[in-house]
Amino acid sequence: MESETKKEIKFLEGPQSRWYDFKYIISVLFEFIKGFRALHFIGPCVTIFGSARFKEDHEYYQQARQLAGEIAQLGFTIITGGGPGIMEAANRGAKEVGGRSVGCNIVLPIEQHPNPYLDKWINIKYFFVRKVLLVKYSYAFVVMPGGFGTLDEFFEAITLVQTKKMEGFPIIIFDKEYHKELLAHNERMMKEGTISANYPSLYLVTDSIEEAINYIKEKSIVAFKLQYVKAPKLFWGFFEKGLKSFVKLNRNFHKIP
Repeated sequence: MESETKKEIKFLEGPQSRWYDFKYIISVLFEFIKGFRALHFIGPCVTIFGSARFKEDHEYYQQARQLAGEIAQLGFTIITGGGPGIMEAANRGAKEVGGRSVGCNIVLPIEQHPNPYLDKWINIKYFFVRKVLLVKYSYAFVVMPGGFGTLDEFFEAITLVQTKKMEGFPIIIFDKEYHKELLAHNERMMKEGTISANYPSLYLVTDSIEEAINYIKEKSIVAFKLQYVKAPKLFWGFFEKGLKSFVKLNRNFHKIP
């Protein structure tokens, strides 16, 4: 049976038969439906991105663990890619303070197993579907030290904010030293006129967990007028399976039209 990775590569090669393209679109539709059903009851989230390669004793792992715990205590669900490294640290930090911990894993040729600190996780085949789900359920992104995947998520988010496809979405870049070359390149792009001069206002760069927490309070809880409410009842007709311990926040603000 053709692997999902090979299917996607074939699809991106160019026009296929109409039947092949139709089947691919249907598979994408079902991925969205699966994601919506799985994540519907997780409540407003903060997404934490970062490398899968940092071990438990690494400084970045410990920073992500502490920061996630502080964010979880605000009432947010911590959502990550569900794997090891920074992702594990963030999910672990949430669990240690009694918070909610979710993974939205991407299916890759090299299998990535869910870390042991997840209340709930879902496997998604396509990166673009995963990105939509993370934006849909998140009220802030935290960019920890990472690689291409982390930068991909950051630039996706910052593009949506700058083009006003998302309004007022808070993005936090954590660790100034690690990201100094990235920030220098952003300065170069501004000088060359390829990005707007107001780009620094689109995100916060910090080394302070306290500053990051205050930024989320201001830009997420206050700006989006989030309030604690009772968790919704599950509707048996849709065979919905939520986490009963989840406390849902009022989500009147829709970031994706």
